[in-house]
Amino acid sequence: MDRLTMTDELEAIDDATIIKRKIDHTLARFSAAHDELEAEEAKKRERRERLALRPAALLEQTRTALQRVVTTTDPDPAEESAPQTRLQEKKERKTKQTAKAGRIAAAVVAALVFLSIGSAWGAQTWFDAKFNNVASLDEDSTDIQDAAGQTGDENFLMVGSDTRDGAAAEDGVGDAEGTPGARSDTVMIAHVPADRQRVVMVSFPRDLEISRPECKRWDPATSSYKEETSPAQKIAKLNTAYAVGGPQCVTKVIQQITGMKINHFVGIDFNGFKSMVDAVQGVTVYNERPVDDETLGMVIPQAGEVRISGDQALNYVRARHVKGDPTSDYGRIKRQQAFLGALLKTVMSKDVILDTGKLSGFIDAFAKATFGENLGIKQMMTLAKSMRGMGSDKVKFLTVPTTGEANKRGNEVLVQSRTKAVFEALINNTPLEEKAPAPPASDTASAPTSSAKSGGAKKSSSSG
Repeated sequence: MDRLTMTDELEAIDDATIIKRKIDHTLARFSAAHDELEAEEAKKRERRERLALRPAALLEQTRTALQRVVTTTDPDPAEESAPQTRLQEKKERKTKQTAKAGRIAAAVVAALVFLSIGSAWGAQTWFDAKFNNVASLDEDSTDIQDAAGQTGDENFLMVGSDTRDGAAAEDGVGDAEGTPGARSDTVMIAHVPADRQRVVMVSFPRDLEISRPECKRWDPATSSYKEETSPAQKIAKLNTAYAVGGPQCVTKVIQQITGMKINHFVGIDFNGFKSMVDAVQGVTVYNERPVDDETLGMVIPQAGEVRISGDQALNYVRARHVKGDPTSDYGRIKRQQAFLGALLKTVMSKDVILDTGKLSGFIDAFAKATFGENLGIKQMMTLAKSMRGMGSDKVKFLTVPTTGEANKRGNEVLVQSRTKAVFEALINNTPLEEKAPAPPASDTASAPTSSAKSGGAKKSSSSG
């Protein structure tokens, strides 16, 4: 007979007892399974709690561990049971020193890792909370040419606004009462293709003649849009797009001209711009001659390489009546491009990256002076990593092709065939022509097309 049906005295038991014991055994198994699940859940909770520790706490743990490693003393030789020869002592001492050095190195590396995690976490949280997000993009616009083919491209539309709000008298730029509203002194696209093999910066003259679409009205004082709209205007200057319709209107106009998909907007208030320069203790620019402006006066009194401060930098990028400039727009665009390159070079240098004070000061100034959409520490770090190792020969500065002379309305006029060729090359990731052909007499406005693409795949770039 089965042992489960027997008593301790090997006597038969009734059916009720058998059922009861089966129930007891089942409950015991469920109880054991529950205990195992509870133990596993406790381990998971403990693991989650460890991962949830704040970076500062992790850093403190690492620091304490480092202290323990550094202050650990070697065993007392007197406690050793057997005497050693001099060679054995030397060998043992060397082994202990190597092991201790290894422990210290490991602890230092761990400390640096935790420090970087804490700093990155703190910087991202702080910056993203402080950065002024403003609706600026229209990534579903019908003006975008081959949107699917532009997947992976990073196109930053950068607009320098010369609002006078908050400007001091000594800045020499006027004030909000005398010059109300906001204008876009600088309009520039920074294009980085999906393969990250080049960077192309394209500037647009502020007096470029455009056909401005209907846009929601923009209030620069509150960085917001009104319910009313500004009607379309067939002939207007580019800088009026920002004045009446803010970031969204500028994005519409630039996408109409270029056919490119703008996926980042960066607005920079020039009044706060100088703080970024002062944060990195100035930047070095090169000029073939002194920069003497008829309105601002002598901005830079000497030629050659000069390190300029925030106030000088503000006037340097703002000046548009400099003696010797071919035109007011093109002279300023050239200086703005040169200055932007110099500022990026300075910010990415070891003198700034490895200096916590300078770097945090620059980030603070940048956050205060900028606004836009789809811009943050995460996006900038992703872009920086993708561009790692890119040589300066892969960075190209261009100005959108125009006739070079203002028309009777005082506006710069696009050379449509050359403009189309430039932006088709950027969209298709093909080489840029060094010398574009002269436009035909019947040249008319048209957005770039993607006819150079085959099956939506981009060609690889073979030149800057």
